[in-house]
Amino acid sequence: MDTAQDYFSLFDLTPGFDVDLERLSNRYRALQREVHPDRFAHAGEAEQLQAVQRTAHLNDALATLKSPLKRAVYLLHLQGVELGPESSRAMDPSFLMEQMELREGLEAVRAAVDPEDALASLERRVKADWDQLVREFKERLEQGALDGAADSVRKMQFLDKMHQEIERLEDQLMDD
Repeated sequence: MDTAQDYFSLFDLTPGFDVDLERLSNRYRALQREVHPDRFAHAGEAEQLQAVQRTAHLNDALATLKSPLKRAVYLLHLQGVELGPESSRAMDPSFLMEQMELREGLEAVRAAVDPEDALASLERRVKADWDQLVREFKERLEQGALDGAADSVRKMQFLDKMHQEIERLEDQLMDD
């Protein structure tokens, strides 16, 4: 296994946003059997270190390709677009207003007559917005509109964080 190989090639997948997760998992298991450090327990120190490095690379590759957001960021990376904080650009004001409304909705859930219903409604809205951004990202990436694709990913990052907060609140409501 070549650790310089891109993640899609590593798993014999066609580069793109849509990934066959079953094929990814099957290929991961096959590669894991080949490079697992236990197979090199009696090898020299250099070989053991290489096995650990290959396993770490393999695990990073799997985590990246399994996560839609990480996969989108990685696809941009392959195109030479990095999304570090220094590359942040001004966000669409209407999108930011929408995010503020979502945050307010999240804060109002506990006080709602039916908190579970309010949370489910909020979750549906975030999911619909996410799905729209994924469509935009794929279209822009396909067209080579990398700045637009990067903007879509930045927005996806906001929604991913909101989704995580919804899940945390859902867990809290179940514990109450």
